[in-house]
Order: sequence, then structure tokens, then C-alpha cells
Amino acid sequence: MTEAHASPASEELVDPLPALERAVAERPDDAKALVALANHYWLIGAGPEPVGDLASRAIASDPENRAAWHLWALAESNPRERMARWQQVSSRFPEDQLAKANLADNAASLAGAEHDYQAVDLAIDTYEELLVTAEHPDQRAALEKAIKTLKGWKF
Repeated sequence: MTEAHASPASEELVDPLPALERAVAERPDDAKALVALANHYWLIGAGPEPVGDLASRAIASDPENRAAWHLWALAESNPRERMARWQQVSSRFPEDQLAKANLADNAASLAGAEHDYQAVDLAIDTYEELLVTAEHPDQRAALEKAIKTLKGWKF
């Protein structure tokens, strides 16, 4: 989210990081400011620790801030723990399709990496939940393919 400032010769892009860090310093309990900075850190590759710390602070400040929960789940480096975090986000926000998709994707990834049948079942169940509400044909086709593939996995 870089701001464009017009100059006589050309447009100049300004890095928003100093303003985001200043906003958090001035308002350390402002969940929106914390999430904005965490998101920027995530996008510039600052690493999971600062993102997770900011997301946790945002959640403590505003437990209903869904973006904070998403960043908190994304910031977990351990695949099994990340899957568990997406389960928490999906439980907290049951209508959050993106959280469910992330849960299913992380469960499928973990299942493949660790030959974990419980993770396969979780991925299948979650993809099937998403299929119930999928409206677009390409989305339905992708979900059906993922479910069929996972049901065929043998370790």
C-alpha cells in the first residue's frame, strides 16, 4: 500500500512503513493500526515473529478483528500448529470461507508431508463444507477435484 505523490516531473512512491510504525507507537492498542503494520511486515518478508506478535496484540485489543486472526494463523511456522490455528479461526468465524480454505489447504499439506490420515479427513471434510456453498463452476470443479484426489490418497 504505497502512496503516490505527484511531483512536477513524475510520480514518486513513498514507503508507508514509517507511518505505520508511528501509528502503532502512538496508538499501541489500536487493532487496525496493529493489523496494518503486521500486514505490511508480512508483505515485505519481515518474518513470522514480528507479524505474530503484532497480530496477537491486535487480537488482545479487539478479539473480533478477523484480519488479526488471519495474520496470527499465517505467522505460525510449524505446519501442524498452523493447521490448528486455522481450526481456531474457522471455529471463531464459521462463515469465513477464506479461513476454511486455508484450514483445508494446510490440512492437505500436512497430510501429504506427514502421511497423516486424520489431516486428510479434516481436509476432505473442510473442502466438502466449502463445496456446499461454492457458487462458481470453476470453484466447484477445483473443490471436487481436491476431494477426489484426497479420497484416493494411500500412504
